[in-house]
Amino acid sequence: MLHVKGRVLVGPQDVRDELWVVDGRISYGRPAGADEAVTVTGWALPGLVDAHCHVGLDHHGAVDAATSEKQAIADREAGALLLRDAGSPSDTRWIDDREDLPKIIRAGRHIARPRRYTRNYAHEIEPDDLVAYVAHEARRSDGWVKLVGDWIDREAGDLTACWPREAAEAAIAEAHRLGARVTAHCFAEDSLRDLVEAGIDCIEHATGLTEETIPLFAERGVAIVPTLVNIATFPSLAAGGDAKFPRWSAHMRRLHERRYDTVRAAYDAGIPVFVGTDAGGVLAHGLVADEVAELVKAGIPALDALSATTWGARQWLGRPVLEEGAPADLVVYDEDPRADVRVLAAPRRVVLNGRVIG
Repeated sequence: MLHVKGRVLVGPQDVRDELWVVDGRISYGRPAGADEAVTVTGWALPGLVDAHCHVGLDHHGAVDAATSEKQAIADREAGALLLRDAGSPSDTRWIDDREDLPKIIRAGRHIARPRRYTRNYAHEIEPDDLVAYVAHEARRSDGWVKLVGDWIDREAGDLTACWPREAAEAAIAEAHRLGARVTAHCFAEDSLRDLVEAGIDCIEHATGLTEETIPLFAERGVAIVPTLVNIATFPSLAAGGDAKFPRWSAHMRRLHERRYDTVRAAYDAGIPVFVGTDAGGVLAHGLVADEVAELVKAGIPALDALSATTWGARQWLGRPVLEEGAPADLVVYDEDPRADVRVLAAPRRVVLNGRVIG
């Protein structure tokens, strides 16, 4: 039995003095045998959410179980106890049987056009096959499907949209029919309107948002996961393409330069914004606190940036927070993270399925 005492942040303004963990679940009533409970003190938050990462993937493609385990542990140690795996070729279902590893919501394997994404990551298909592949991934995922919405077109020498509007619309409709939501990797401007009007639920990165598309996102309630810690790599990527793809390199630099303005404009328009790191491709896992800090740097108020990795993110993904009877997945800090989100970088205790892990 565990007793968490101090300040329990059930919601942004719902603060309680204590909670109890009995049989791995949260209780706000003092249970029998409470005097023998182990006590943890501090500021308690729901387990953090990384809504865009890739367990089972590195920059070469699929990794083995031992590497996947290390990735999941790095997220856990950072306090990220709920992960939306936004595309992976690895089978990580075995993690579901491990009570000491974060819970994962999988989006299946990326779906891309041939030679229009990182090698060994995606199903690489033509538009005529998109509906069938989306249906396949919708059935094997945890309620999400991941498309590659744009990527560098070597003939054009720049980012271009991957899918005709009609193909995207039919595929998204099929995913919805099967009870799955659809998200898409999108860096550029040109792919966004068609995907949103086709009914997509979320856009990853969303660096190409403009004054014309931001109102459309807000009207349709399409969420974004900006992955600003990943967007920070754009200048180095651009430098590598200067000789062969100068238009693409210049485009990537422009997207990077306006990244904070883009995210703040999206937030100001009422677009739902959530925390995701894009860990697992090139970036290390365990960067969730860094991404929250980046959202604050972009101009999102600290409490809303905190919600984007806790209460709001969990509601969006259909998972509980710290309510009565919920699984006891929480992180305890020495100070109030609402006052300074940098507190997230130093968890005092991590509690997963009612067990103190760290």
